[in-house]
Amino acid sequence: MAETKRWGDVVDEPEEESTTNTSTSTPLPELESLKIEEDVKKENDFLEEAEDTNITAVTAEDTLYSTAATFEDLNLSEELLRGLYVEMKFTRPSKIQSVSLPMILSPPYKNLIAQAHNGSGKTTCFVLGMLSRVDPNLKSPQALCVCPTRELVVQNLEVLRKMGKYTGITSIPALPTKDGRRGQVVDQVVIGTPGTIGRWFSYKTLSPRDLKILVFDEADHMLADSGFQEDSLKLMRDIRKANRNIQILLFSATFNETVKSFAAKHVSDPNQMFVKKEELSLDVVKQYKVYCPDEKAKLELIKDRIFELGEKLGQTIIFVNSKNSAKLLHEELGDYGYGCTTLHGNLDKEYRDKVVKEFKDGLTKVLISTDVLARGFDQSQVNLVINYDIPAKHNFRTEPDYEVYLHRCGRAGRFGRKGAVFNFLCTDADFKLMDKIQEYFGSQIVEVPDWRSVEEVEKALKAAGLL
Repeated sequence: MAETKRWGDVVDEPEEESTTNTSTSTPLPELESLKIEEDVKKENDFLEEAEDTNITAVTAEDTLYSTAATFEDLNLSEELLRGLYVEMKFTRPSKIQSVSLPMILSPPYKNLIAQAHNGSGKTTCFVLGMLSRVDPNLKSPQALCVCPTRELVVQNLEVLRKMGKYTGITSIPALPTKDGRRGQVVDQVVIGTPGTIGRWFSYKTLSPRDLKILVFDEADHMLADSGFQEDSLKLMRDIRKANRNIQILLFSATFNETVKSFAAKHVSDPNQMFVKKEELSLDVVKQYKVYCPDEKAKLELIKDRIFELGEKLGQTIIFVNSKNSAKLLHEELGDYGYGCTTLHGNLDKEYRDKVVKEFKDGLTKVLISTDVLARGFDQSQVNLVINYDIPAKHNFRTEPDYEVYLHRCGRAGRFGRKGAVFNFLCTDADFKLMDKIQEYFGSQIVEVPDWRSVEEVEKALKAAGLL
């Protein structure tokens, strides 16, 4: 196969916040404006119950916990139950919630290492855990959640404020400001990125004295060598100096063996909950691979086949590996008259918040994004994901980033809904990456034989239940 030059061959540096990057920060967004709109409830023709999940729970000291068939089984306050039923519209705990919540909420409040697949309700687990541990009468920080990206901070805070609407519990985002400083934090729940939280500790504006629960969302990224391991360790050390009995929760969709070993070393005597590896294949989402000879073919496949057929579907996220790919793809699709928005780490933070809000509100249907959005982003109307570039490890481009691939696929088919993922293969390197992904997850991804064929693309969308 002839060597093809791809936009994605221009590789970017990692996008997440660093503890040393404060000079380009912008003021906090008005997070109240990002709340979930209750009056824009739409029926989704593709909704179906998620398949049962095979969960393995290992409890510390062989402690026995009863699973929760209802939220009433958890002895929650009336205010929290009202938030779950009235605001969140929940009817009962998911399988993962029914197993993990009793371990989180039962004294003596053991640590927990939990792997839960995308769309299973893991955010509810740790948000409910934080709200349950807070004393509303104590006006100081009692719960802390650490996230790898600004977008995940905003989303988790949105869920917490909605779920805790009737509790009177206050919360604040720990996100960069222009001067990096602020007054003393008295809000009871803090959700933020590791760099800002670390600075607040060092400035003594955030006190760890009354903290009862510490959550790491997307813990595989927070504790990996290539992620925020050093920042996360420092946060744990600083907090434990003030409070050795703090409960630590590690939540993520994926945990490799290195991170499991690290967590076991630094999180004492934890309960553990893991989904079997084969359960992580996201069977509810149909995955396809398509050979495209060049960038022009990729563009034609998107605009003339997928978009034309998918006009009546929900929303689409197109994932690319670099800011360069995002910029060029946006320009090309714009020239063809397609309205889309773009998200990557070099954009102004206020603009990023605006892009996410517009997409969540359904004002835009197509979002082009680097992996700043691959993790933890919940948007129920997304049922189509396009891997314009196959995810590869940043420092080893011939090796797939399996966790990122799984997280990308997880943006489609949230909460048991049907979805489809199209993987565009352009070079020999792409085919090798896809072969490794198939081998790793133990599944054969269906090939669309001809990228030029409208009939073949239509057949794939029908098989995914989207037409």
